[in-house]
Amino acid sequence: MALRCLLFLYNKMNDMERICLFPGTFDPVTHGHVDVIERAVSLFDKLIIGIGTNSSKQPMFTVEQRAGWMRDIFKNDPRVEVTGYEGLTVDYCRDRGARFILRGIRYISDFEYEKAIADMNRMLAPDIETIFLTCSPLYSTISSTLVRDVIRNGGNAAMFMPKEVKL
Repeated sequence: MALRCLLFLYNKMNDMERICLFPGTFDPVTHGHVDVIERAVSLFDKLIIGIGTNSSKQPMFTVEQRAGWMRDIFKNDPRVEVTGYEGLTVDYCRDRGARFILRGIRYISDFEYEKAIADMNRMLAPDIETIFLTCSPLYSTISSTLVRDVIRNGGNAAMFMPKEVKL
């Protein structure tokens, strides 16, 4: 009897939908973001792109613009959902039933920063796991910060962003 109960619970856990949140500011969306999303989406049943508010960043583009770009880019993939959110990422994960957080890594310095956040999230929510994916080498030098600098200074940043990002 106990074995049947354990098997039932194990099967129920494995039947749970694998929902992952990819939080970020995506200000603006770059080829690196899209690369990570396209490779991660097959790992989960649903990938939620959560456009969060970061108190240490002053965005160049509105949440609505960034969400619109993401929706255009992934309009043909029903596994991808785009939302905006505020507050703690782990709280938003719980609200949405996400058991995974996806983070993209370009360099070792990104990993050090992201690991500190992942450790804090693990202390706040031990049931939510952070997954790291490195971006393709082709896109490792592209950052939203650098793209914004190009845009602010009148340069052409189109080569760093998907065609759906129209400025």
